[in-house]
Amino acid sequence: MTSTQTAAVFAELGAATLGESGALRMPPRIRPAWGGASVAAPAYPVRCTPGDNLAIHVAVTTAPAGSVLVVDVGRVPDRGYWGEVLTTGALSRGLAGLVIDGGVRDVGALEQLGFPVFSATIALPGATKAARGSVGTTTTVAGVPVSVGDWVVGDVDGVVVVPGDTLEATMAAGQRRAEAEVGYFAALRDGSTTVELLGLDASIIEVGPID
Repeated sequence: MTSTQTAAVFAELGAATLGESGALRMPPRIRPAWGGASVAAPAYPVRCTPGDNLAIHVAVTTAPAGSVLVVDVGRVPDRGYWGEVLTTGALSRGLAGLVIDGGVRDVGALEQLGFPVFSATIALPGATKAARGSVGTTTTVAGVPVSVGDWVVGDVDGVVVVPGDTLEATMAAGQRRAEAEVGYFAALRDGSTTVELLGLDASIIEVGPID
């Protein structure tokens, strides 16, 4: 399967389905910086010194076109590590998006440019550009290990990482889950209940009188 085909399948399945099918879920604090942002693309890990974004600037120059920067900024999240300037540079390099466990700014411009960004917060203060970091090496971001070869899927429901050695298995599990849900939707419209379809034990729930 080509990269374009993989991206299309992952985008259609979405983060929620993939997160129940073997993908690694990022915590809820990692969410779209602007409404409608979505991405499905290979990951490019970045690690910054807290409060500094030099590694991000370098990553924009070294990441393969079509990839998503996935960035750890350590224990200083409340900086604008990313904004309109870096977005313009990233677009010119053909990058697909950004996932960062920290702050971004210039959100209106990011939305206008259509660049998918998922962040932990929005922050005004800028970052320094002088400290050590790493790009293209395995990094832990929001508690999730991220390596080159992994894929990132982000949408309105959140962000997941699909490890490179589980791409096919996760995709297959996601497709099976999606197909099963199609059957659930049809059955529910015909009058079935989720209790019946999922084989839930309703006997342990106390139900009061209904007037």
